Amino acid sequence: MNKVSLLVTTYNVKDNLAVTLESIESQDYTDIEVVIVDGQSTDGTVDVIREFAERHANKGPIDSPDDSASVSVRWVSEPDRGLYDAMNKAWGMCTGDIVAVCNDRLCMSDAVSKLVRAIEEGGADCIGAHADLVYVDGERVVRTWHMGEGKLSQGWMPGHPTLFLKREVYEQYGIYDTGYRCAADYEFMVRFLKDEKNRLAYVPEVLIAMFYGGTSNAGLGNYLVSFKEGYSALKQNGVPHPLLITLKRTVRVLRQF
Repeated sequence: MNKVSLLVTTYNVKDNLAVTLESIESQDYTDIEVVIVDGQSTDGTVDVIREFAERHANKGPIDSPDDSASVSVRWVSEPDRGLYDAMNKAWGMCTGDIVAVCNDRLCMSDAVSKLVRAIEEGGADCIGAHADLVYVDGERVVRTWHMGEGKLSQGWMPGHPTLFLKREVYEQYGIYDTGYRCAADYEFMVRFLKDEKNRLAYVPEVLIAMFYGGTSNAGLGNYLVSFKEGYSALKQNGVPHPLLITLKRTVRVLRQF
């Protein structure tokens, strides 16, 4: 069985974190490693992390996981240089065969199982899997994003919060570029999706509920930064027609509303 590493990054988000961790605990997949990197929170987030780690037989930060447990936990709380730096730290701590960033809520108890199965059944050229998601504000669904399948050149991009990748994708293409304010996740995905031999399996179900107000969806100002950085990501990676692709991607986003 493939070990799945779920990377969780936190800073003063104790209420959302509790929801995230509860959804992880509800999974029916039996080999999950949870890696939590906290930016030295002061609102009780660290208490939530510590309680979660203790429930799963850890004794402290970056303790060795219990191989017999269905969920193992590794965590640290220390200053960082923002979200993408924390995500890179979490990647450096993880040991899984399949890796996903999990800062939101897994909607179904078999969400991890379905995404892992899609990868395992996807063939040799399948590097990962993705699914649909909803944006939520509390219990209210703000909008739904049906990802479908497509091509980078058509402005298509999978939803990063739903993305499960084989470990070798990070090893081959690198980690998140912390020079980006809002779009390091997009730039990261551009790196491997521009290579058309790479294929993602698609699970046409809503498996992730994303907390509204994230780095790239928290208001018009962030959307504008995300637009500019998206263009830069394409240009930096040598993708033809970066402005046209960015405009097509923007139209796809607007259709969500």
